[in-house]
Amino acid sequence: MEFTAEQISELIHGTIEGNPKAIVRDVSKIEDGRPETLTFLANPKYTPFIYTTEASVVIVNQTFEAEHPVSATLIRVEDAYGALAKLLQMYQASLPKKTGIEQPSFIDKSASLGDFVYVGAFAYIGEKVTIGNNVQIYPQAYIGDGVTIGDNTTIYAGAKIYQGCKIGSNCVVHAGVVVGADGFGFAPGADGRYEKIPQIGNVILEDYVEIGSNTTIDRATMGSTIIHKGTKLDNLIQIAHNVEIGENCVFAAQTGIAGSTKIGNHVMFGGQVGIAGHLKIADGVKLAAQSGVSKNITKEGSVQMGSPSFDAMHYNKAYVVFRNLPDLRNRISDIEKELKK
Repeated sequence: MEFTAEQISELIHGTIEGNPKAIVRDVSKIEDGRPETLTFLANPKYTPFIYTTEASVVIVNQTFEAEHPVSATLIRVEDAYGALAKLLQMYQASLPKKTGIEQPSFIDKSASLGDFVYVGAFAYIGEKVTIGNNVQIYPQAYIGDGVTIGDNTTIYAGAKIYQGCKIGSNCVVHAGVVVGADGFGFAPGADGRYEKIPQIGNVILEDYVEIGSNTTIDRATMGSTIIHKGTKLDNLIQIAHNVEIGENCVFAAQTGIAGSTKIGNHVMFGGQVGIAGHLKIADGVKLAAQSGVSKNITKEGSVQMGSPSFDAMHYNKAYVVFRNLPDLRNRISDIEKELKK
């Protein structure tokens, strides 16, 4: 690809400072910027690199104020990170997509495939599967009986979609994902053995959902495990049976959510967050990494951390105390000795 700063500025509705004819042939990180590449500055931690980068064009926020001379051409926008994301989406959309059915692969005669579908080698598509237009199913993917997949969805290599699950349009299911495995349901018997409770529900992923590699989403015991529209899950996440996650949530890696928990819209979880079962999490809640939640969070927009989690501001105040507990213990011990004297 080859663009000028002026062309890029028009695409993202930015304002140029510097050479509008500066050439861009690739992208780079700001700290490793190379000539004829495009980069961006959104995180203030990386501000020092804008004065040393060799990148030709840098996308910056409108609020950026240079403290030293900058050799690169700047494109000012309201949101530098969002503008870069838009450019990368345009670039990805311009790449040619695979179509056609590679062999060997298996597609049941009762399956229905839309237009411009790609099915990679060694993929399996079961009975009465319905696949929309422009769907990409990469090699060694498994699509179980009765699955439906909406338009423009991508199922990457080795993903497994169990029978009866429903995948919306414009979804991305990355390699190694398992959608619709049995929920963890066992009943203790009188003889001490555990009897399996059949899991007869399914999983529903609504439109624009993205699931990271090796994440697992269990089918419901009855009804559906549901991931609502626009939600994004990172790699290595466990979603248990009958969980319901609202719209436009983002969860970082190694999060685990126990069964039947209901999570609101626009919720954000850091890495390794753990949520107990049968809870309700309100809209807009934010949980810091490694938070453990054992009771309902009813206050919308609250920010919590710790295990068990509580208000982040109170946690930070408490942390100042408990990190000094050894010193406090020694001081109390000294005071006790003095009192005995």
